[in-house]
Amino acid sequence: MLLLVCAIVLLLVLIAVLRLSAFVALAIVAFVTGLAKGMPFDAVVKSVQAGIGSTLGSLALVIGFGVMLGSLLAETGAAQRISDSLIQFFGAKRAKLALALTGFAVGLAMFYNAGFVILIPLAFSLAARTGLPLTYLGIAMASGLSVTHGFLPPHPGPTAIAALFKADMGKTLLLGIPAAIPAIVVAGLVLPEFLKKIQAAPPPGLVEVKDIDPSQLPGFGKSLLVALSPVLLMAVATIGELSLPADAPVLKLLKFIGDPGVSMLLALLLGLLLLGNLFSGQFQANMDRWMAQGAKALGAAAPIVFIIGAGGAFKQVLTDSGIGKDIAEVFIGTGLPPLVLGWLIATVVRISVGSATVAGLTAAGIVQPLLVAAPDVSPELMVLSIGAGSLMCSHVNDTGFWMFKEYFGLSLADTFRSWTLMETLVGVVGLVCVLVLDFFVV
Repeated sequence: MLLLVCAIVLLLVLIAVLRLSAFVALAIVAFVTGLAKGMPFDAVVKSVQAGIGSTLGSLALVIGFGVMLGSLLAETGAAQRISDSLIQFFGAKRAKLALALTGFAVGLAMFYNAGFVILIPLAFSLAARTGLPLTYLGIAMASGLSVTHGFLPPHPGPTAIAALFKADMGKTLLLGIPAAIPAIVVAGLVLPEFLKKIQAAPPPGLVEVKDIDPSQLPGFGKSLLVALSPVLLMAVATIGELSLPADAPVLKLLKFIGDPGVSMLLALLLGLLLLGNLFSGQFQANMDRWMAQGAKALGAAAPIVFIIGAGGAFKQVLTDSGIGKDIAEVFIGTGLPPLVLGWLIATVVRISVGSATVAGLTAAGIVQPLLVAAPDVSPELMVLSIGAGSLMCSHVNDTGFWMFKEYFGLSLADTFRSWTLMETLVGVVGLVCVLVLDFFVV
């Protein structure tokens, strides 16, 4: 625990006091932490490389194609059309409700990082159209995505934990909905009211919101189809995995097109086809302009990619060195109720290693013997309890922390006040809901 605290303090000093780049600071702390824990020199290097590779291996295509898709949605006016329609339906004063619900709907079928990248242009556009603070809307959006990521199948973490506990997937989802709704209300609708003074300063060129003549905007259905096509592709793949035999030939195709990176690429191509007026005389000129703007957006996103990769390296060193598991096992003999203990261990591992998925799976492995010895405990509620704990206290060792910070251009202090507090509220409210549900579940 002392080593973990020292590592975090060192990181904060390097960034906030010495003003080092977050990428450089994270890399330094990753190496120092691994060596301080007693890892061999070559093991530390391999752990850092593996952390960067595994993080960017899954995110580079998502962020790259996602940024270009977001640029296309902004340039063609599709994001403006969607945001105008949401404002018309919900009203400008309920823009954060619109984003929270959209985040929840998108998050049911999509990985958090992919959903975040897809919805960023919408948040920027809504902020420009309504005059509401960007961070205020961003927290509402992130809360819906985060809750589904931690609580609900078919996300990898909850799904793997449910399989480990032999929990019924459908029942886990049904119980997770009433736990998720209060968490979104508190973290996504109430909390933003206290964050209106936080000023966002996103990287120039990342998403440039344009005010286009309404008569020149693409149709709502076409705009929404392009924006949500990655969600639909991933949803179809997930349904296929749950309903088709593992050796079904069509399943391989569904899993391919449902891969986050591939689905983003297909969405970008669909956007060029549907929004690009392919057969008009302006297509080539528009294509040149869109590709130039997309390249500019990629340039603005490059520092974000490096920082996220370095965050993955720090997380991997904490995982490989055994710090998270060492700390979590201390709590196994506390005598706490199993649901609370599962949440607490997931929280401790989350604080230790950063990854919500790693925290959930580690906690599940530790408390599984307790669940076997306590047959009166609902395995479905244990999945939700651990899922809530796995979202707690996101900070500098979590790639999600850096994504939110860099996309919105926030200081470390403001990221703690907004993102970290939002994640913590989701985790606490989630546990409270699980304990309430425990009175009604047989």
